[in-house]
Amino acid sequence: MQSLYDGGLFASIAMMHKLTLKPGREKSLKRRHPWIFSGAIAELAGQPESGETVAVHASSGERLAYAAYSPHSQIRARVWTWDDEAIDAAFVQRRIAAAAARRAALALEQSGDSWRLVHAEADGLPGVVADRYGEVIVLQLLSAGADRWRDAIADALIALDGAACVWERSEGDAREMEGLPQRAELLRGAAPAGALSIAEHGVRYALTLAGGQKTGFYLDQRDNRRLVRELARDADVLDCFCYTGGFALNAAAAGARSILAADSSEPALAAAREHARLNAHPNIEWLEADVFQLLRRLRDHGRQFDVIVLDPPKFAPTASHAERAARAYKDINLFAFKLLRPGGVLMTHSCSGGVNADLFQKIVAGAALDAGVDARIERWLHAAADHPVALNVPESEYLKGLLCRA
Repeated sequence: MQSLYDGGLFASIAMMHKLTLKPGREKSLKRRHPWIFSGAIAELAGQPESGETVAVHASSGERLAYAAYSPHSQIRARVWTWDDEAIDAAFVQRRIAAAAARRAALALEQSGDSWRLVHAEADGLPGVVADRYGEVIVLQLLSAGADRWRDAIADALIALDGAACVWERSEGDAREMEGLPQRAELLRGAAPAGALSIAEHGVRYALTLAGGQKTGFYLDQRDNRRLVRELARDADVLDCFCYTGGFALNAAAAGARSILAADSSEPALAAAREHARLNAHPNIEWLEADVFQLLRRLRDHGRQFDVIVLDPPKFAPTASHAERAARAYKDINLFAFKLLRPGGVLMTHSCSGGVNADLFQKIVAGAALDAGVDARIERWLHAAADHPVALNVPESEYLKGLLCRA
């Protein structure tokens, strides 16, 4: 890193655009929370471009941090660093190398060949998400600052040991809120021909780089899929919102007696059937259905299950959607409890950022009460360790879940 005493860094700081906060609005930054909302800003000196680095100052004049400016988002700036260091390609390389080193310490290769390499704020790179699928790295850039450093990020990722290509999947609502275009294309290296095959806990999956949710697969549920394998032997299993079949396939690998897996997406179910064929599990029943209606039909037909998995899509992207989401979560959990045999287990999840863990637990408890089921929590469920949560950004813990036994 350039010396603070040779004049170069100080000169660049002097030329930097200056963002000044309103009185009292520096408290969250001093607690190392990296987001600066538009309402906290008193003044912006100059006209920084989208993603350009600005120096953040308290109303007293104290320099607090360096952040990426986003003119279109309610989160008007995201902090890169609180230290006196240049935000440049070398900074990006150091952060990505450190993130990769942390994953190496987790020995994730014991579970398979795929894991999250970079997890945004938790790795000091707001808006940057990178997942490794064997030799392929799939990159999402979800903030203006991340997008501005796109080439430097791609260069740092392709330099990692074993990386053959970097494919960008920068899509979704987050980019719209940042005023950024949707993008899906090869950034570095040569993409593999056809589907990409990955392995997790001995189960194989075929992914397409240009399709699927998130970066192509829900790596965050790795540990919870393994947990289903521990529970499903000789069990009747119901997998709701099954997507491409991860939970159902692990139940089959465990030797489940029967498996019913449902989703409303026919393309997702087509991928799930292909995964079942790939792993020689022909006895899974795949059903295209609205899960809310399906749960009611199963109750009306007197069906019961030993293991039920609820892994719905995001019902509440923000806290403003929490009330409506709470009703949806309660509905599916209530009927799931009604379908459980005595001694059965419900694995229920929420990936809604607008519903925190405490609220989710209260919703599930209310559902059990209304279902007339006496249940207890045996385990709190979270994303796998390669999806860490920064202590200073608790709201980034989007995935939460409960393992409840009736």
